[in-house]
Amino acid sequence: MTTRDAVFPANPQPLYEAHRYSPAIRSGDLLFVSGQVGVREDGTPEPDFPKQVQLAFDHLEAVLKAAGATFADVVDVTTFHTDQATQIEAVAAARLKAFGGPPYANWTVVGVTSLSGFDFEIKVIARVPASA
Repeated sequence: MTTRDAVFPANPQPLYEAHRYSPAIRSGDLLFVSGQVGVREDGTPEPDFPKQVQLAFDHLEAVLKAAGATFADVVDVTTFHTDQATQIEAVAAARLKAFGGPPYANWTVVGVTSLSGFDFEIKVIARVPASA
């Protein structure tokens, strides 16, 4: 039986404890990162959408780093949007900044009606380098 190998960044978000979930679970060389949102240090959503997206990517980067991975190790991306039509441009720009050019990771975009006060969430699967 495989045990859960939880990965926590140096400065974990308050949401992990409040909602009782791990930022990521490592299983072998795979890292399954929970949905990351643009939460501020006080646990509230960042109201400015581009800043909320950037914070979510910053939190994602911290989780990847804690596991010994980077954006280059990400193989699958799923993003959740409360208004995809108006948000996709800002998200695509942040995604390109974080992940860079080709070859691109898989990307699935999901429209949702609610994200508990947030407007964007990103979750990924990464392959952790053998040296990590």
